[in-house]
Amino acid sequence: MTRAILKTTLLLAAVLVATGCSSLNKKPASGAAIENRGLSNGEMSDIDAARSKGVGDGSGAGAAELNDPNSPLAVRVIYFDYDSSDVRADFESVVQAHASYLASHPQTTVTLEGHSDERGSREYNLALGERRALSLRRQLVLLGATAGQVKTVSYGEERPVVEGHDEQSYGQNRRAEIVYQQ
Repeated sequence: MTRAILKTTLLLAAVLVATGCSSLNKKPASGAAIENRGLSNGEMSDIDAARSKGVGDGSGAGAAELNDPNSPLAVRVIYFDYDSSDVRADFESVVQAHASYLASHPQTTVTLEGHSDERGSREYNLALGERRALSLRRQLVLLGATAGQVKTVSYGEERPVVEGHDEQSYGQNRRAEIVYQQ
């Protein structure tokens, strides 16, 4: 009897390990992004679509506030120091403004896109981009946004804004972008 229980327990443990590990530690394909756990493919499509429509193009509620060039809300790119995921002090007022806006507009959501420069391995840069997006997310939530309003995705080095191999180019690629959706 105990032998049957032992076999059943071992079999059950093996099945649980096999099914539990099947979704862990899968490396993204070349050019793929690490996405925030819980983002579906449909939501990822929404993220890509947000670049071309939604609050950012002047449509929808609150667009005037977001697109006022004199407002800190018009700043949607947060830059980081080399190999760092700490939000720089010169962007604290911008992060505070976005957090306040999100707190006062609970129906509004944002996706934080983490990026890095080309130095380092692809895997390291994806992880660094994710840490940058998560660091910014943590700041926004601490300052008033709700966790459900803020999603993160990392593109690592895959989407540079500047092609170049100098410090000025690297500095512009070390960033997190705030993308509003409705």
